[in-house]
Order: sequence, then C-alpha cells, then structure tokens
Amino acid sequence: MSTEVADPLAGYAGFAAALREAGVACNARRVQAYLSAVAKVDVAQRVQLYWAGRLTLCSDPDDLARYEEAFARWFEGADRPNATAGTPVKKQARIAPLVAAEGGDGDSAEAAHDTLRVAASDHEILRHRDLADLTKSERAHLRELLATLRPVLPKRRAARRASAHRGALDPARTLRAMLAAGGEPVRLAHYRRGTRARKVVLLIDVSGSMSPYADALLRFAHVVARSSPMSVEVFTLGTRMTRVSRQLRQRDPEQAMLAAGTAVPDFAGGTRLGETLRVFLDRWGQRGFARRAVVTVFSDGWERGDVSLLSEQLGRLRRLAHAVFWVNPHAGRDGYAPVQSGIVAALPHIDRLLAGHSLATLERLLGEIADA
Repeated sequence: MSTEVADPLAGYAGFAAALREAGVACNARRVQAYLSAVAKVDVAQRVQLYWAGRLTLCSDPDDLARYEEAFARWFEGADRPNATAGTPVKKQARIAPLVAAEGGDGDSAEAAHDTLRVAASDHEILRHRDLADLTKSERAHLRELLATLRPVLPKRRAARRASAHRGALDPARTLRAMLAAGGEPVRLAHYRRGTRARKVVLLIDVSGSMSPYADALLRFAHVVARSSPMSVEVFTLGTRMTRVSRQLRQRDPEQAMLAAGTAVPDFAGGTRLGETLRVFLDRWGQRGFARRAVVTVFSDGWERGDVSLLSEQLGRLRRLAHAVFWVNPHAGRDGYAPVQSGIVAALPHIDRLLAGHSLATLERLLGEIADA
C-alpha cells in the first residue's frame, strides 16, 4: 500500500521546522536550498539524505550535534547516521505529512484546516508581542518574519529628466524624431522630472537600557539596508557612534549580525546621545548623509550626557533632514508618558514619536518612512 503524500517535500519542510525548534538557525533561504537538494538525491539512501540537510541547513559548528539528534529522531532511524558509510538503507524513510493527502477523509482535512488557523493566529499574536518578552523559539520565528518584510523607500524628484507621454515638450528629442522622419513633425516628445530613492538613515541605540531590543532592531535595519544598499545608512549609538552600513549589507542575516556585533565596541554600555549625534553630524550628516534624508532614531531617550547638547544637535539634524522620526520601544505601552530627558529634548525637533516594541509597530514605521 502506497504511503506517498500529496506533496512529497512537505515532510522535509517539517523537518526543517523541527530543526529550527531545536535551535538551529536555518532561515528561509537555507530551507529552500535544502528542498532543492532533497529533490536531486535518492532519499532512500540515508547518507545522501543526511548530507543534503547538513550541508544546507547547518551554518555553525554548534549546529551539528543538534542536527544529528533531530535527524535521527525525525526520520525514525534508531542510530545516528554514519557520515562515512555508503551502504544504501533498505527501508524507505517515512516522513509525517504536514498537509492532508488527496483523497483523505474529511476529518483529516478539517484537522489540517484547524492547524493552519492556529498557526495563523499564533503568527498574528507574535506580530504584536513585545520584542523584549519573546522566548528563544519566538525570537527565531521573528527572524523569519522580519526576512519577509519588503520595505518601500521614499522617493524624491531627481534633476535628470525622463521621457513621458505627457508633460513639458522635449525640443531635443522632438527634433531628432523629425530628422529621422525626413523633417516631418511625426511625433512630439515630452519629458518629466525623474525620481530617485531618498536617503534613509537609521540611528540605533545599543546601550544597556535598549539591549532587549537591539538584536531585533539591527535585524530590521539589515532588511531595510538590503532593500536598497546604496540609499540606506545604519549607525549605532551608545558611548560612541559606529557606522555599520557595510556590515549590514551582507546577504546572510547571521553573517551580517556577526559582523555588526564585532564592529560595535559599546554594546550594552552607557548612552551619550548628544555627543554621538554631534559626531554623526560633523563627520557624516553635514557632508551629505543627512541632507534631505529620512532619519529615524531608535532610542528610549535615557540620556546620561548634556540634554541641552542633545537638543542642539537634533535642531541641526532637523534643519538638514527631510524628516526626523524617533522610535521609542516604550511608547507603545499603556500609560506611557514622554518624561525621559532625551525624549523631552527631542520632541520640539522631530516629526513623529513612534512606538517600536513589536513587529507590527516596525511594519507601521516602514509605512511612515515610505510616505515621508
């Protein structure tokens, strides 16, 4: 009797999900590579199936022990697979289907529908959970959700012209068209002002009070930076200013986070927002990074330095930038009042004070940036 299911790859995707629950950070790109590898190997041979997953799903030496344990448990093999053995396994590996097989009874289809509905409900709950309260498995799921974001950056009018069906008459193109047609005005050419991506600058506070949110915010910055590497700049704020744009432009999020963590020397330290903003404006902002850009500051506003200096530097930033947003993770909580010294100094110089404690609020922030 056949044991095949409607989608033969569904069970392998389930194995990747189980592996993720075991602590292996296999993102959507690695899962896709794994499914492609499985489609090209003989799954009846345990060794081929083992290496197809190990080479695509594991990214760290610490993942190997978790992978082998999960592999042995998922594929019903009592023994851990021998990487050097070449003897085919006679028994076909059986994989529990994640979707109901075609022709199954109504109870199975209804159960699958209920499972999907519960999963969708969990997904929606996670979108509104505070980033500081997430468990380890929820943080892993959050990374997958962040990878699905598709930021749309704001546009601005460019000096270069672009052809258009309507608009101002383009004499040069009209004349060239006449010459090509033997001197007859066959078609009038028009032009319009072109557009280009507006610069976006993200300033992320990585001090001790922001440490529960720093990892998620940097991953959010990685997604935005990858969407338009030439238009997005990312800096960290603490006791000093650090530019991490180059590190976050790497394709793999884990490699990008590792590189950014190595580059930032003041993680979970103090906060001197005024001094670091002055360094940013003197070294980068005044020279072009902040000019006509959408600048977003991620901070809870706890300032250990001179508050008057912070107010002065935010005034400079506002005169340079197109728009300035301040994202405070605590602003989304019930009963929040902007009483922190840094927030009080910032309010006269910013366009919007936004919440940033959950995935849903970060999605709303993307909308604010796109509409700026």
